[in-house]
Amino acid sequence: MTSPAAGRTVPAILLVGASRGLGLAMAARFVKHDWNVVGTVRAGSARTGLHELAQQHPGRVGIEILDINDPAQIAALRQRLEGRAFQMLFVNAGVTNRETETIGAVTTEEFIRVMVTNALSPMRVIEALQDLVPATGLIGVMSSGQGSIANNETGMREVYRGSKSALNQFMRSYAARPANATRAMVAMAPGWVRTDMGGADARLTIEESIPRLVDVLLEKRGRPGLEYLDYLGRTVPW
Repeated sequence: MTSPAAGRTVPAILLVGASRGLGLAMAARFVKHDWNVVGTVRAGSARTGLHELAQQHPGRVGIEILDINDPAQIAALRQRLEGRAFQMLFVNAGVTNRETETIGAVTTEEFIRVMVTNALSPMRVIEALQDLVPATGLIGVMSSGQGSIANNETGMREVYRGSKSALNQFMRSYAARPANATRAMVAMAPGWVRTDMGGADARLTIEESIPRLVDVLLEKRGRPGLEYLDYLGRTVPW
């Protein structure tokens, strides 16, 4: 997309999961960086913060419908975006369960819900949409510091931790494919942020995390390979 006033091409991000929380804050921050944003919300959603952002920035923010757990919706989104190019694809998706629920106590249905949403579906989205991102672009996922096996010294959130560790492993397998050798990729750890998922006791506000996280993503674009980084750009041990 070109900015007529500036006579230049405006970069664009496809942001999966942007209706609220971290995803919405990312969308707003990219607009501030003069990027165009296409964000996804689920079907049947009431008017979201992303709709408000799109109204404030006509022509700069687009909205697409997607439930990442529905392969047919992923395929339909890919078809709708045919011919588009995005300098960044970022999948911000995640659910959690009760933090005290142990792996031995969780029901099979709940385990499947968390693992599919946090690990399988983000990778399905990447597999389906990767060709919309040029080789010089970036593909990223919202992981978590709790996905680090090396840093797990306190336990808790066992199923959630496992799902994010699985996502990290799948990203490493994806990055190891010869076709992706020169692509920039990232698994982001945003820190413990006060959102509906993070809770009221979280250490960081969205305003303390997301602007820095976006800066890390913008800087990472020029550095090929997969990295596991936090919102300050520090390497997180796998």
